[in-house]
Amino acid sequence: MTELKIEPGRTALVIIDLQKGIAATGRPLAPIDGAKVVENASKLVSALRAAGAFIVPVHVGSTDGKDMPSVNAEQSISMASRHMAADWADIMPELGVSDSDHVILKHNWSAFYGTDLDLQLRRRHIDTIVLCGISTNIGVESTARDAYHHNYNQIFATDAMAAMTKEEHDGTVGNIFPRIGIRATTTEIINALKPR
Repeated sequence: MTELKIEPGRTALVIIDLQKGIAATGRPLAPIDGAKVVENASKLVSALRAAGAFIVPVHVGSTDGKDMPSVNAEQSISMASRHMAADWADIMPELGVSDSDHVILKHNWSAFYGTDLDLQLRRRHIDTIVLCGISTNIGVESTARDAYHHNYNQIFATDAMAAMTKEEHDGTVGNIFPRIGIRATTTEIINALKPR
């Protein structure tokens, strides 16, 4: 792998679905739990924000259930039929969302679909995305595929993401991400930040 160098002014940290109803439920995740994903993502937020990168926390939610996809599938994970607590879509407080961040509410798996993410990145001349969150093979991978289609460089914080099973996580990290970006750890990403 070539040496990882990140120019913060042209970089966005896009954080997928680190919200109370997903990251704080205590449900089994792999290869690490939700608390560890949030901890590593918080380190990325602090370092990238201090370096001048654009921070984009993304959460998924619904107004009335009708704004979410509802398709016939063998394993439906549509939220249209779920009862969600009032704080289900609240972004994890450990991420320290600030007024300078651009928070995106999505209604699909990808952070690009039906949102202004691409517009906000292009207006800021951002060409690189650092991506993390839950689930590796659903929201993160869907966003990564769309970012690839939009011609963004991508860096995947592999220790700041998790899936429902290790097999799902490993399948995406091992087979999809190397074809559309660069895999790195939280520490490697922080160490690659160029000074302002």
